[in-house]
Amino acid sequence: MNNKYYGKLIFELSRQGRVGYSLPNFNYEDAYKMNLPEEQKRQSTTLLPEADELTVVRHYTNMSNNNFGVDTGFYPLGSCTMKYNPKLNEELAQLPSLNIHPLTPDFAAQGCLAIYDETQRLLSEVAGLSQFTLNPYAGAHGELTGLLVIRRYHESRNDSARVKVLVPDSAHGTNPASAAVSGMQVVQVKSLPDGTVDVEDLKTHLGPDVAAMMMTNPNTLGIFERQIPEIARLVHECGGLMYYDGANLNPMLGVCRPGDMGFDVMHINVHKTFSTPHGGGGPGDGPVGVRKGLEQFLPSPVVIAADEYDASDIYFNEDTFCIGESGDTLGSVSGYLGNFAVITRTLSYLLSMGKENIPMAGKLSVLNANYIKERLKDCYLLPIEGLCKHEFVFDGLRPEYGGDHHDDAHVTTLDVAKRLLDYGFHAPTIYFPLLFHEALMIEPTETESKQTLDDFIEVMRQIAVEARDDREMVRTAPHNTPVRRLDDVKAVKEPKFTYKAL
Repeated sequence: MNNKYYGKLIFELSRQGRVGYSLPNFNYEDAYKMNLPEEQKRQSTTLLPEADELTVVRHYTNMSNNNFGVDTGFYPLGSCTMKYNPKLNEELAQLPSLNIHPLTPDFAAQGCLAIYDETQRLLSEVAGLSQFTLNPYAGAHGELTGLLVIRRYHESRNDSARVKVLVPDSAHGTNPASAAVSGMQVVQVKSLPDGTVDVEDLKTHLGPDVAAMMMTNPNTLGIFERQIPEIARLVHECGGLMYYDGANLNPMLGVCRPGDMGFDVMHINVHKTFSTPHGGGGPGDGPVGVRKGLEQFLPSPVVIAADEYDASDIYFNEDTFCIGESGDTLGSVSGYLGNFAVITRTLSYLLSMGKENIPMAGKLSVLNANYIKERLKDCYLLPIEGLCKHEFVFDGLRPEYGGDHHDDAHVTTLDVAKRLLDYGFHAPTIYFPLLFHEALMIEPTETESKQTLDDFIEVMRQIAVEARDDREMVRTAPHNTPVRRLDDVKAVKEPKFTYKAL
């Protein structure tokens, strides 16, 4: 691309004396001397680029064109559910009437409080649970909140011995992290060769010190955990609670509910499952739901509807909803009631899909994943055969296509991921889960067409052929991106956060 702005840093475009702003006349020097404490005054000149407005606009516009997202291409990032988010939901979340201050009095915010209430009610229906809080800001934040609810429950029964959380070895990394942050001990449970929880190993860890068992279903390998009723029975019999990590809820929508399986507490990544563009750290929201009998332990504040309020009635008064405290609450976990814009998108998605169409999302995500898996398993190593749900994991290329792990010059999963960039596709999740040496996790979601899936399959097969016939082509990829392959290890060990040393 012959463009002087393409891929350059704004400092490289800087020219001494150029300005892109005009400030009103004001004696800043006097204000600087009078108002700032000595320790807050800058002792050296700020290193800032000098550029006119047009140069800055062109720079950031071209930089934005380097970004990859669902709106620009296929994004099969396993475990992240990067589905397309309908623009209708974006428009509704940006309505001026919903742009109100968080501290607006209850009587003047009835519409917004109704959105909270309706979203909580619909999420409870989807999950098969009694009540939800929308306060947590992200999935991991929801995990921590759910575990604190479990801890508060045991404390309310004066059962201080329950300090262990059982976590499968295939779990998302946030599971053990959340358990540790909540002040509890992490105990790993082994998986069977088919990727599901080893119930016999689980039994060896059960006892009066178990607070909870954390599970994802389908699990991180995209496999449905068929032993959950038995696992729930065992954990409940020893006095523990079942926690459901909702990161993989997408294929379950409208088909089966965590509450019906025996889970007591769960979080939902609504930014994954219910329509919010995510990535780069946000935005997100991780509502937490509980079964009947645990509602009082949810964090405060909560939205409370008047006793006479009927959810089917679209009319309400200035005192229909109010903000209050829950019973034996664990306290506040966020600045207020959660990320309202994300919650608005969630409700918009649920209402526009409707009860009759929600199940199609889960079923199509399962169909798409199995279609790709079956079309590629002759080129890529499939460690676990059989039906998957929304995602699946390859263990790199098959040996006959250059994926022989015993060959020092074999084509790695990283090589395949880098080569995909040359063809305009975002790479799937790689080297996770840790159960497989060359893990390549693919999740197409339900929003992709067969044409897109076929294009992706064709490219993946082409890369396999290249790996077999022209190995260096793949091992040195990418070739067509603004930045070639970076030294990831050096970037971590020797990060550079400024353009040049100050």
